[in-house]
Amino acid sequence: MHPKIQPPRRRGLRMAVWSLVTALVVAAGLAGVVLWQHSYAMDEQRVSIRHGGHTLNGVLTTPKGSREPHGLVVYVHGDGPVDATHDDGYKPLWEATAKAGYASLSWDKPGVAGAPGNWLSQSMDDRADEAAAAIAWARARPDIDGDRIGLWGASQAGWVLPKVAAKTPVSFVIAVSPAINWLRQGRYNLLAELRADGASADRTNAAIAKSDTTRRLLERHATFEEYVQAMGGDADGMTADRWGFISKNHTADATHDLRALRGVPVLLALAGHDINVDTADTEHIYREVLDAGGALTSKNHPDATHSLLKQSIEQSDLKLTLTALFSPRSLFADGFLDGQRQFLKDLDRGGHAIP
Repeated sequence: MHPKIQPPRRRGLRMAVWSLVTALVVAAGLAGVVLWQHSYAMDEQRVSIRHGGHTLNGVLTTPKGSREPHGLVVYVHGDGPVDATHDDGYKPLWEATAKAGYASLSWDKPGVAGAPGNWLSQSMDDRADEAAAAIAWARARPDIDGDRIGLWGASQAGWVLPKVAAKTPVSFVIAVSPAINWLRQGRYNLLAELRADGASADRTNAAIAKSDTTRRLLERHATFEEYVQAMGGDADGMTADRWGFISKNHTADATHDLRALRGVPVLLALAGHDINVDTADTEHIYREVLDAGGALTSKNHPDATHSLLKQSIEQSDLKLTLTALFSPRSLFADGFLDGQRQFLKDLDRGGHAIP
């Protein structure tokens, strides 16, 4: 007898079916990994906070399954149109906070994700008033321990955090890449970006001249139209709202305000590859103003960028996308998440985090 030979078409169909099944299994497995990696050990709820005649749309996370009153970390955003979760970027931080037994509170900036208002119309004092109102709201809740409420803030929040502490008592502050002086920070950022781009001397000098022109316009409270005219008719991405925001806030300097944090435990997290903020200047001012009380802990992350992500990941769009999908906690610099969790646990033990 001759062996039965399978018709080529039928064999090809079977191979196609098995290839499809394999692809579906792999896809399902990858989807499962993504869902698992984006499942965080905390409970999350949407909340509404009344402030200044309008509503702040917020998110409150608490340690999973725990009912006792929790300490609270109130989040103060950096620059830009940031929503309550920072596009889910805050969730690994909130989970670390929950593991320390603390709740986290954050809200959409005005005008973001359907929230009323316009964040570009705010001064740093406006932002501090907003945070103080959120703290007052939290203190009225039975699930929050009003004696253990502190602040977390990044970048531009460096001008807001001490203003909040001057308005209402806070138990601690976590300051991530905070700026000190608006104009110094702007010049530092400009020069750092030019160096990173390998700019020529002519290009660098032209950029500095343009920056100096902008400073002079700000000093004399020039209108947006005057700015555009001075730039030769090219706004270069500047909008009227953004110009108004800069005009309102360009004199910001945290040096004097930081005195409100004397005696308050402060964790200062700085990045080794920060082209936005001069971390040496920031650390010098923080130590000069706060070190005398012994409540400052400064932690440098040499492998991190301004956002405290690993530089090796942030500089590659592919790595950034894949890591955000499959291992979001790994986005952050080594020790950044654990350092904040440990800082909070040490506070509850009556001490400060170890540098």
